[in-house]
Amino acid sequence: MRHPARTGLALTLALAFAATGCATATDGRPASGGPGAAGAAGTVSAVSCGHEVAPAAPPRRAVTLDQTSTEILLALGLQDRMAGTANLKTKIPAAYEAAYADVPVIAPKIATGEQLRAAAPDLVVAGSADLFTKDRAGTREELAALKVPTFVSAVDCPRLDPADRNPFELLFSDYEKLGGLFGGDTAQRGRHLAAEQRAAVLRVREGSPVRRDADRPTVVFLYSVFNGMPYVAGGTGLPSEMSRIVGAKNAFDDIGEDWPEVSWEEVARRDPDLIVVGDLSERGRPGDSAAEKRAELTAHPVVSRLHAVRDDHILQVPGIELDPSVRSVHTLGLLADGVKDLGRAH
Repeated sequence: MRHPARTGLALTLALAFAATGCATATDGRPASGGPGAAGAAGTVSAVSCGHEVAPAAPPRRAVTLDQTSTEILLALGLQDRMAGTANLKTKIPAAYEAAYADVPVIAPKIATGEQLRAAAPDLVVAGSADLFTKDRAGTREELAALKVPTFVSAVDCPRLDPADRNPFELLFSDYEKLGGLFGGDTAQRGRHLAAEQRAAVLRVREGSPVRRDADRPTVVFLYSVFNGMPYVAGGTGLPSEMSRIVGAKNAFDDIGEDWPEVSWEEVARRDPDLIVVGDLSERGRPGDSAAEKRAELTAHPVVSRLHAVRDDHILQVPGIELDPSVRSVHTLGLLADGVKDLGRAH
């Protein structure tokens, strides 16, 4: 990060995020309200990517298939009702370390069907639908046949109309739906977390200048470099929404994918004002670390001549926060500060 000690909005959001992680576990009482419809014995059902999720009772043995889902449940104080986690990509935040230490890890990477069934889950939660395939945890239909309900983040529902794809709002609906499914105090916790983060997004939006499209600074979000090729944020993912909120424009908004592969020459042609580098060094794949990405930027004969590279308009952020997660409001604050540092905001 160009400025290792932030004292502005990003720090405020980080502190709010840490406070959220201090929730305690619930007592498992059924929900009395919140999203979803009341079912038998006071349980709550919800619709998740076209599937009805209707646990027979408030879940006691939830399994999360990715880090995003793990951290959402920890933010809701549900560590005592988790039977397993999988697919850790980076360090768990300090606010959640103690809670995470009490949750079994059923697989360090992507969980198989055998590993999932061995955990005897009563709810399986994932941030992306592609974790529910025959060669991974099993399809949602297969698990439903075993009477195991499944939940997929609303952010990854493929049938959504593009006009409805506000990643932050979809993420906040996850908090509310999951809180309702677990019931008791967790329903209120889900609503509170959604309200708290909506307010954080609104503060950033209200603190950002409204610009005409021609005046908006452009941003390239560099997620990874694989086999020498850059993967950047396209127009369907969270970074485009972040850009709009802070009064900037994602330089690759015109590509209808979350993280398309492009060429370095195309990055140079779009000549961004700011380059956001996602650090995924703990994931361990070639091209994941921020240092490797910076090296690619400065070594390329054309990209190295861009003013954003020459003037070090490069903002390092946690890579995991560029995908929708309970932490993403933190990187939204970092981006707002980074855009202001360009000297374009008043």
